[in-house]
Amino acid sequence: MSDEMILVTGATGKTGRRVVRLLHERGAAVRAASRSGTPSFDWADRSTWERALQGVTAMYLVAPDLGGPQATQDITALARQAAAAGVRRAVLLSVPDGGTGHEPVLAAERSLGEAGLEWTVLRPRWFSQNFSEDFLLDPVMSGEVRLPAGDGKEAFVDAEDIAEVAVAALTEDGHDGWCYELSGPRLMSFGDAVAEIAQAVGRDIGYVPLTVEAYMDEQRAHGVPEEWVQLSAGLYDYVRSGGLASLSDGVQRALGRPPRDFSDYAKATTAQGVWNI
Repeated sequence: MSDEMILVTGATGKTGRRVVRLLHERGAAVRAASRSGTPSFDWADRSTWERALQGVTAMYLVAPDLGGPQATQDITALARQAAAAGVRRAVLLSVPDGGTGHEPVLAAERSLGEAGLEWTVLRPRWFSQNFSEDFLLDPVMSGEVRLPAGDGKEAFVDAEDIAEVAVAALTEDGHDGWCYELSGPRLMSFGDAVAEIAQAVGRDIGYVPLTVEAYMDEQRAHGVPEEWVQLSAGLYDYVRSGGLASLSDGVQRALGRPPRDFSDYAKATTAQGVWNI
């Protein structure tokens, strides 16, 4: 793959850094995009795009605030510029279909093919790694996870699986035109997930279901910006309402194997000492 150059945006994120690692393991030339990189890449500064795209044949796209009008405009513009620069293939990290209000996301997804690129869209469920690498880590460490998700079910997916699907789509034929819905192998509530983490770690960690109003009040009291308060409350409420209570076969279709189970993630993360007090 010495003649291939793959641009990875979001290269320091949960999936991006895994994509970079897996591509390196395959011997691919990788350009890990960031504002501080060389060359730099900034979604908000289109003057950085030309140099970042030079020599690139495929790209992995993780756009901030996907679903907002600016993200759709940026993805559309980058897709067109990339195609003109000789990029052939693009893989977009998207989000599950949320029904009403999802049109900007669908427009961003469509823009890849409309630009003439071979395209693959990944629609993952909640990342298992949110409990160890993101906003749910502190609640787990505190021993109490307080959320307005009720007993709603979700099919938590491992970021390693998402990255493996992305790398397959970036480097192999047969994924063009696919929209992969990526889930784990079983439905779980947030309470179920917290209980499995507690069992793996060997200490008490509780799940406390809150009303949306109580959750929002707590977040505001902790100084969380109102935009994030509103967004996160809506996401949890969607889980509570059963909007994500289904399984998908995207990992199996893309990789020819079942997705990793949440219990495997909990055991592996515990072994890494992430949740040690």
